[in-house]
Amino acid sequence: MATVRWRDVVRPDLYGPRPDPRDRPYRFVVRLAIVVFQLFGFRFDVRGSEHVPRTGGAIICSNHVSYLDFTFLGLGALQSHRLVRFMAKASVFGHWFAGPFMRAMQHIPVDRRAGAAAFEAAVRALKDGQVVGVFPEATISSSFTVKDLKAGAARMAIDAGVPIIPAAVWGGQRITTKHHKPQLRRGVAVTVVLGEPIVPVPGERTAPLLRRTRAAMEELLDRAQRDYPQQPAGPEDLWWQPAHLGGTAPTPEEAKALDVSDYSGTREKPKRPHPLARLRRLVRRG
Repeated sequence: MATVRWRDVVRPDLYGPRPDPRDRPYRFVVRLAIVVFQLFGFRFDVRGSEHVPRTGGAIICSNHVSYLDFTFLGLGALQSHRLVRFMAKASVFGHWFAGPFMRAMQHIPVDRRAGAAAFEAAVRALKDGQVVGVFPEATISSSFTVKDLKAGAARMAIDAGVPIIPAAVWGGQRITTKHHKPQLRRGVAVTVVLGEPIVPVPGERTAPLLRRTRAAMEELLDRAQRDYPQQPAGPEDLWWQPAHLGGTAPTPEEAKALDVSDYSGTREKPKRPHPLARLRRLVRRG
C-alpha cells in the first residue's frame, strides 16, 4: 500500500534517475496536483502499483466515477516512475485553459465521431513503450458500478501486444462527479487499486479479452468499495454509495436512462433558485 506525502513534491527520484526532458510540463503538473491534494488533506490508499511495468507499453483500464479520476489514477503509476497518457475527449484539448496542458502532457484526444485517429495514436504510443490510460466505460458511471465497456482498449492491447492493467478508483465522486455540484471538502479518502496484468493470449479475440477485463475491474471496484474507510454521514449523504450497497445512487438501469437523456439533451436540469429566494431562506434560518 502506498500513499501521497508532502515529500513527494520535491523528491528528485519521483520519475526515476533519467526522466525525459520532454515531460517537464507533465512532471510539474503532477507535483502541483500533489500540493493541492495535500492542502485538501485527501487520504490516499494506493494499492497494486507494483503491477505497472517499469518499462514497455501497457494499458491501464479503470472505472470512472469522478472528473478527477485521471489525476488519482496517475498516482498509481508513480511507484514505477511512469507517466500515463490518458485518452480524453477532444473537446478538452480545445479548452482555452486545459487544452495547452493536455497537449503538453501528450495525452491523446478522442473524437467520438472519428475514433480511428485516436486508436492509431494510442497504438503508436503503446508500441513506443508508453503507458496509456483508458476509461473504457466512455463516460462517468452515475450508478458508481462498472458499465458496459467499449471494445477499444481490448483491441489496442491485441494490436500493440501489451498487457492490460485493470484498475478501480473510488471516493473521488464525493468531490466532483456528474449530476452533482462539486464539494471541495477536506479529508476525503480516495482509493486506487491496480490489479495483476491481463495478457492477451495468442490468437485471443476482442470479446473474450474484454470480458476478462471487465470481470477484473468489477472485482477491484467491489474490493475498493467494501474496504473504503469512510461511511456516509447520514441519509442525505447516501448519494455517493451504489444502490446494491444501500446507497441512493441510481441503479445501473436508471443510470443508463440518464445517459440517454444526457446524450440527447432531454434531461431536465434542476432549476437554480433565484438569489433573492436563497437570501430569504438564509434570513429565515437565522
